[in-house]
Amino acid sequence: MRIALVINTESGSVDGATPEAIRQRIVAAGIEALGEADRGASLPARIAAAVEEPGINAVVVAGGDGTVACAAAALVGTGTPLGILPLGTMNLLAKDLGLPLDLDGAIANLTRGVPRRIDVGDVNGRIFVINSVLGMAARVARHREAHRARRAVRTLMRWALGMLRHLGRYPRLTVTGLIDGTARRLRGRLMAVVVGDYVEQPGHMLLRAPVDAGQLTLYVLANLLVWRSLRLAVGFALGDWRRLPDIERLPVGDLSIASRRRALLVMNDGEVLLIPTPLHYRIRRQALTVIVPCSEAGQRFAEGTPTA
Repeated sequence: MRIALVINTESGSVDGATPEAIRQRIVAAGIEALGEADRGASLPARIAAAVEEPGINAVVVAGGDGTVACAAAALVGTGTPLGILPLGTMNLLAKDLGLPLDLDGAIANLTRGVPRRIDVGDVNGRIFVINSVLGMAARVARHREAHRARRAVRTLMRWALGMLRHLGRYPRLTVTGLIDGTARRLRGRLMAVVVGDYVEQPGHMLLRAPVDAGQLTLYVLANLLVWRSLRLAVGFALGDWRRLPDIERLPVGDLSIASRRRALLVMNDGEVLLIPTPLHYRIRRQALTVIVPCSEAGQRFAEGTPTA
C-alpha cells in the first residue's frame, strides 16, 4: 500500500507519539508513506499537495476533526480514499464510522479496511462532513478550544455544558428558510444542518446515522433557559433528547436560508466562516470515499451494492 501522509501536529493529541514515530509505525505495518515536500506549509496546502501525488492508494491524515474536514474538502469527487488516524479530541467522524481510536488500530485499518462512500454537505460551495452550525458558532468554537487538550466523556460533557450556558445569553437568530420549496420563518439561539441525522444512544453524544442515505437534518434550538439547558445536557447523557420541546428537528432535502444580513457566521465542522447570504445547503451523496473497518455492510458498500 502506498499513501500520501499528512500529520497535523497542532491537533489536540498525537497519542504520545512524535510525527517520526507515527511514520515508523506506519512503515512497520507494511505501508509506504510518502514524505512531504514542505512540512512548513499551511495544512490546506500540504493536503492539496498530498492529493496530487501520483500512484497513491489513499491520502491519510493524522489529526482531529478539523484536519479530517480539510482533507475531505480536497478529496470530494476525486475517488481517492481518505484514511483517518484519529488523533484529535473528539474524533466525531471516526466514531460515526466505527474507526479504531487508538493509533495502532487505526494504522491496521488502513490495510485491513475497505473503501466506503459517504455523504457530505455543501453550503455555498463549502464542504462539511458532519454539521454546519449557525447562531452561536464562534462561542462554541472558543469553548471547544479551551478544552482541546483534554479528552474522554467528561470533557465532552464539559464542552456541551459550556455551549449550553451561552444559549440563554446569545441573541436569537431570525432567518427565512426555504425548506424543500416551502418558505417559513426560523428563529432560535442555534441552528444546525447535519449530514445524516443524530441518533440517541446512552453515553454516545452527537453520534450520526446514516451517513450515506442522501439526507440532511435541520435542528433549531429555541429559547433555552438554564433549567432547560440542564435538561438537555441530561438528555445528551441518557440518549434521550431529540423529542424535547425546545428542539425542532426537520429532515430536509433542499434548504436555503435567507437573512437581512449580508453574511452570516457559520461553523462548518468546527471551522468558523463568514459566508454571504443566502445560504444554499445541499447534500452531495456518496461523494467522499473513506477507509472503514471491514464488515458485511462495508463490503457491500465497497462493491457498490446499496446497504439496507
